[in-house]
Amino acid sequence: MSATPRDRTASSPFAGLSIEPMTTVERVAEELRRSLFEGELEPGTPLREVALADALGVSRSTVREALGVLVAEGLADRLPNRGTQVRRLDSAQVADVCRARVVVESAGVRRWPGAAEAERQELRDALAGYSDLRGSDCTTAEFVAAHLRIHRALAGLAGSARLLAFVDGLHAEVRLALAEVDRARGNAAEQVHSHSHLLDLLEAGDTEAAAAELAAHLQEAEQSMTDEVERRLRAE
Repeated sequence: MSATPRDRTASSPFAGLSIEPMTTVERVAEELRRSLFEGELEPGTPLREVALADALGVSRSTVREALGVLVAEGLADRLPNRGTQVRRLDSAQVADVCRARVVVESAGVRRWPGAAEAERQELRDALAGYSDLRGSDCTTAEFVAAHLRIHRALAGLAGSARLLAFVDGLHAEVRLALAEVDRARGNAAEQVHSHSHLLDLLEAGDTEAAAAELAAHLQEAEQSMTDEVERRLRAE
């Protein structure tokens, strides 16, 4: 007699767990993401389908699909008659994205007094997760994702799903630039302290001081990303 679902659950607490196996396309996309975030493939690098297929031991069609995933995520651009390349922002684009970030995240910060408790808790949890990665052997991609989760949670205080979708688009544009900056400056402790101070101001009810702290933080981030963009241009 075969075991019932209850018998299986009783015999193992993990009986109900399952995962979906990754497709080859997903594995290729994941390897390319890793390479992008670790700086092995720099902004502007052409992503040649044939060369990638040979290097990864997969078909050209698989690479093409994986590149489509990266384009959709804002990590690569398809250029007319030039194929696909790693996304590269210029200084004007960095400034424009950062101006938009200041507007939407400041709106969230100022809504803290009226924000839902779940939205406030998401910010606390995001900061705790970011702090836990400090000094760990996490990848740059994981660190950047944790960093951006904090900023998404700040915008999320506004309580608008449409605004969060807009923020996700902004973050898709700056993920690579931020990865370069976080990798270069290596000041995780300082970054955790800065974000913690912002949350402390919110918890104390001083939303204007928190908004000023956020504006200063994003201004510094913009300058760091702009410096990195210009450094790359000088090196070319």
